[in-house]
Amino acid sequence: MTLRTSLKRSRAPRVAVALFGLAAALGGCMHTNEDVAITASVPEDYRLRHPIAITEANKSLVVFVGQARGGLSAEQRADVLGLGQNWQREATGGVSVEVPVGTPNARMAADSMREIRALLLATGIPSQGIVVRHYHPDNPKHMAAIRLSYPRMAAEAGPCGLWPEDLGPSIDNKGYFDNKSYYNYGCANQRNMAAMVENPSDLVQPRPETPPYTARRNIAFDKYRKGASTATIYPEAERAKLSDTGK
Repeated sequence: MTLRTSLKRSRAPRVAVALFGLAAALGGCMHTNEDVAITASVPEDYRLRHPIAITEANKSLVVFVGQARGGLSAEQRADVLGLGQNWQREATGGVSVEVPVGTPNARMAADSMREIRALLLATGIPSQGIVVRHYHPDNPKHMAAIRLSYPRMAAEAGPCGLWPEDLGPSIDNKGYFDNKSYYNYGCANQRNMAAMVENPSDLVQPRPETPPYTARRNIAFDKYRKGASTATIYPEAERAKLSDTGK
């Protein structure tokens, strides 16, 4: 064996160890696309992080019926009429009525159901739009009630109260030192907004304009053609003041 051959064999293990160490160092600096996607998947804007969704939900009314009284009270009749009027404006389906059977108040519930049906028909709900079903309560000793419901469009957001990261400075909270909002920020505001909105479609698109008040518009145009002032005069405005300072 020559000297040159022995030197080559002695260098081979050291070269392999050096290449292995370099590969390990480069591998530790690599970032996969999956890590980047997870970090960028949480939007900074709370309206995007907790969006308000338009869904279909049921609006319900419970009518309690006693064992010794058939028919509805004045307040219950007002509740049923209010449900029928709201159905005309916001419902997306028929009215479902669940009547208890096999209970001490089953007979009175059947009598009250006839009055409820008459009230719903009086508000304009078609007869085929009222579906009556019977149900057996879990505990017959409890007072069973007549349950009315219909589907409608509703806005909802959440759930709130999710805290995936610490709020204080820690190695787990990556956005603390970047002055970013925490994950649950804005969720309660979005949820309250969804609960308060009267028409969920207002969150998506504006309503069409209502027709103008023609009578008042004609008066204003007539004054404009004559060169008179079109401003509205309120004579009682001066009498409503509490002080004469500045006159």
